[in-house]
Amino acid sequence: MIKHFTHSLSKFVSVVFLLTLVSFTAHTQDIPEDAASITAGGTLFNGNCKSCHKIHAESVGPALAGVYDRVPSIDWIKAWVRNSSKVVASGDPYAVQVYEKYKKGLMTSFSSFSDEQIMHILAYVKAETIKGPEVAVVPTPGPGTGGGDGAAVSSTYMNVILIGMVLILVLLVVILGFLVSALKRFLDQKPLSEEDKEVVHSPITVASISRSSGFIFIVLFVVGSLGFKAVINGLYSVGVQQGYAPKQPIAFSHKLHAGDYEIDCKYCHTGVMKGKSATIPSVNICMNCHRAVKTESLQIQKIWAAADWNAETLTFGPNQKPIEWVRIHNLPDLAYFNHSQHVNVAGVECQTCHGPIETMDVVKQYSLLTMGWCIDCHRKTDVNTKGNAYYDKLQELHNQANGKETKMKVEDIGGLECAKCHY
Repeated sequence: MIKHFTHSLSKFVSVVFLLTLVSFTAHTQDIPEDAASITAGGTLFNGNCKSCHKIHAESVGPALAGVYDRVPSIDWIKAWVRNSSKVVASGDPYAVQVYEKYKKGLMTSFSSFSDEQIMHILAYVKAETIKGPEVAVVPTPGPGTGGGDGAAVSSTYMNVILIGMVLILVLLVVILGFLVSALKRFLDQKPLSEEDKEVVHSPITVASISRSSGFIFIVLFVVGSLGFKAVINGLYSVGVQQGYAPKQPIAFSHKLHAGDYEIDCKYCHTGVMKGKSATIPSVNICMNCHRAVKTESLQIQKIWAAADWNAETLTFGPNQKPIEWVRIHNLPDLAYFNHSQHVNVAGVECQTCHGPIETMDVVKQYSLLTMGWCIDCHRKTDVNTKGNAYYDKLQELHNQANGKETKMKVEDIGGLECAKCHY
């Protein structure tokens, strides 16, 4: 009897162990480990998740290292990614626990993500989990660097140096004039020959030169040329707002968000991959993070006021209103520009047109954005034909016309046709 009971207990324990093992491995066995999946997952993570999540440290949301082992199942992760509010509303204990821990902040819903895309993200998270946190390496200054960054003298300092040199030159001319005047008075007191007197009292003086017709013509010509150039430059600058940096209703720093925290531009400017306009971020996007981050800031209080957010009840009120951001980059109505065509299809980086946006505390219009500027870009830029069968025949015809294999420029596919931008 005891032997039979022991045998039954042993089988029961074995079954429980196998079920536990299967439950554990079910979390990770379906997560792909190939390089392509990890790379694709890294792209998705950086574009959609990085703004709120880090792998090895908490941020707006929890650290994701080993998340596939903490949650109830992989299917739970898929449901949470697609609609976290629905999972919380279902009363799921783990979901409610996370919801309460992070101040009732719901994760942005990514309802369009496929199972494959979510598994790619998990593949990246798993790879980074195994790799472990990065160890910061303090750079050692090289010999003779003095610990500096080796940056060249800025243009401001160069301007100061040039102005200083001009002032020194003017001062030297004045001193030289005084010396000449003093020397003439000294020589007048000495017995001089007639030839020496002619040299000392030469009829060619500064006053006589300044009254001569040749000198007057040269001065008028230089002044007229400079005036004409100023008028032409003024005409060319009509409608050009390069350097325009208006004051915004909220002091938002791209240097902090896109630079220091490396938040992907596409997270806030949601239309850049699929529409004509990059779109201005809504208040809800700001509130994804700022329900919990930097809540004491006066600038964040302005966001809360726009969202009608009650920090005590953690609810939104009925009096929500958009933030009235001042538009910086303005194209005339007669010009057509499509962000998705350039960013999604052509693979153009934001910095190509907007400059080093990740270094700007206050955003300004970096480029000219004139027709000539756009045309010059179309003449120089290679068409991104890789992996796009649409261009295969065009590339073949292009190579035949040139007698050799060369890359197509945008102008080769109609990038300079008037109707492309004016219609």
